[in-house]
Amino acid sequence: MNQQSVSLPHETPVLNARLRREFRTMEAMVRIWCRTKHPGWASSGAVCPECQVFLDYARKRLEKCPYGEDKPTCAKCPVHCYKRAQREHAREVMRFAGPRMVWRHPWLSLMHLLDKRHRVEHPMEQRRRHFRSR
Repeated sequence: MNQQSVSLPHETPVLNARLRREFRTMEAMVRIWCRTKHPGWASSGAVCPECQVFLDYARKRLEKCPYGEDKPTCAKCPVHCYKRAQREHAREVMRFAGPRMVWRHPWLSLMHLLDKRHRVEHPMEQRRRHFRSR
């Protein structure tokens, strides 16, 4: 089978492979959430405008992630880059869609579980350690 690289509208060249996978996971969770919570949009294959705004916000936050390729999952991250309301919404979406991801997107679910094991330290702690070693 001939595999071609297809550029999806939500993917930006700024995101590296790890962050693109993180965004695809978030996008899959939001689609599950939206299909159930906003049923009028389910038949169109798209998400509702409210969920699209959230996905755009999530993509912008990933683009600015200080960890880049080493990014942990949001729950394990010492830097909370989402505003409080968006962070609460993300928690609701993940709590609802997480168990359903295993059946609908098993590979993304497995990779997300593996990513949860990755730990990082706060960027300020890295900076302090660097300056102490001088």
